[in-house]
Formats: sequence, structure tokens, C-alpha cells
Amino acid sequence: MPSPEHLTIKNISVRDAVATDHAAVLALNNSAVPHVNELSTAAFAWIVAHAAYFRVAEDPAGLLGFVIALGPGHDYWSLNYQWFTARGGEFLYLDRIVVAEHARGAGVGRALYDDIDRFATGRWPRITLEVNLRPPNPGSLAFHERLGFRRVGVREEEHGAKAVALMERETGRSISSSSSKPDRGGPSS
Repeated sequence: MPSPEHLTIKNISVRDAVATDHAAVLALNNSAVPHVNELSTAAFAWIVAHAAYFRVAEDPAGLLGFVIALGPGHDYWSLNYQWFTARGGEFLYLDRIVVAEHARGAGVGRALYDDIDRFATGRWPRITLEVNLRPPNPGSLAFHERLGFRRVGVREEEHGAKAVALMERETGRSISSSSSKPDRGGPSS
């Protein structure tokens, strides 16, 4: 098997998620814990029902990843979403993005970020998200920094046992041109 930095998946397509994707997306999400929070079927259904953006990446062999984002104005239990809401302004909150382990470093994350940026441009001035600092997720943090996301805060919980870097990026900037480095580590935020 080629090393991740030399892996490229051809024929990646990004499309709207449909109901028949939900079980596979939920399973992929829950396989990425602790980099994303585990979701129950009911919590996943709530997020999907309120999502402004829910897309999947796939190739002819199947699901490679997904991204779900919410606009402002929801009564969402996520403390990170609430942090951005309290800060004010318009934003598209990237609630979760997960790339299947076998597809990391192959351009899937970059394809999803290009797609969400195209969607958000002209609708919201910025995309917001968080990346775990504790437990650490250095691959995701480096990936997001290469894509031009900047830290705008840190939020801790459980007496410092958990911490996230709160990040944002202006829309309308091509993700692919932000860095020519491969997306090693891949996203899970």
C-alpha cells in the first residue's frame, strides 16, 4: 500500500447527502471519536434536520467522508457553536467533517473544503470550526492552519481535561490554492 503522502483517490465526487447515506455517515462519525463527538441516532437526526450544508465525498467504491455545517440562529447544544454565536456575526459553523481512515491524505478533505467554501461564499462571510487540543489532534490542527484557518480562541471543559482551538476563515478563498502540501493527517473536527 502506498504511503499516505503518495495516495491519491481518483474520481472523488462530492454530492448532497441523502437519507440512504445516513447510517453510513453516522457510523463513520462514531468511528472518529474522540476527534469528533459520538452521536446518537436522535442527535444525528437533529443536526441533519438543521444543517445548512450536508455533503458526502465518495468514489466508485463508496463513502470517503462527509461534512455537516449549520448557520447561526439555532438552539444547538454544542458549546463550541454557542461560543461562536455569543461572539456575534454571521457564520457557517462546520460542525463535523470526517474522512475515512483509508482515504486520509488523498485529497478528500481538500475536496470537501473546496466544496463548502464555494457553498458558503456569498452567503456567510466566514466558516467557523473547532479542532481538539486535548485530546490532541495535531494532524487536523496542521491541516486547518495550512488551509488558512486561524485561531480566534480556546475553550476548555472538564477542568481542562478537554480543550479545543476555535478557528475561522473568510469565505471566498480557494482552499486548494491555500497550500500545495498534501493533506496528511486529514480532517476530523
